[in-house]
Amino acid sequence: MQITVHGWKKIKYYYIIILVVCLLYPNQVKKTYHKNVSYANRGMSLEHLINETNKYYLVNDIALIYKKPTPIAIKSTEYLANKIKTTGYLQAKSTLDYVGLYQGKYLDFDAKSTLNKTSLPLNNIHDHQLKHMRLVIKHQGISFLLIEIREQIYLLTGEDLLAFIDHNQRKSIPYDYILNKGHLIKIGLNPSIDYLKIIKNIYF
Repeated sequence: MQITVHGWKKIKYYYIIILVVCLLYPNQVKKTYHKNVSYANRGMSLEHLINETNKYYLVNDIALIYKKPTPIAIKSTEYLANKIKTTGYLQAKSTLDYVGLYQGKYLDFDAKSTLNKTSLPLNNIHDHQLKHMRLVIKHQGISFLLIEIREQIYLLTGEDLLAFIDHNQRKSIPYDYILNKGHLIKIGLNPSIDYLKIIKNIYF
């Protein structure tokens, strides 16, 4: 039996379909692929939402809030063919990532993300950051955390954070505490995460 060119094309097409089905459904079980999401990637996504929100606040003259640059000291610089190789180190411990003014009040805060569904590990928050938060609150400023957990974003005031730390020996903040004391922020368009709406309700 002679097979035409068109016939060969059909046979090749069927073979390709069979190959794809065999790869995707070995033993008639469909493969599933899970993309690994790192702490860094989650942190960047939350950081992006915060930065977009801060731009909205600035453009609409609501508040002046920005991310502080990390102070870095340059130790040495080496000039190569088409590159500049620089060695440096952190000059000082950073306090909280974001700082600004809202309705005449100083505020600062940090963003924390965790894949842990039951708690926020306290090793995500450094001692010098807690000390800084205490000083801000003592001087009547506003300090807080934005926490990403279980694919939700919560605002936890510095007062509630420090109260938990002062009265517990735990190495993590349980999700139930964040759920009860924190304030859920719904993701929107403009602004992306309107955390100042919550700040206004709590402090003003």
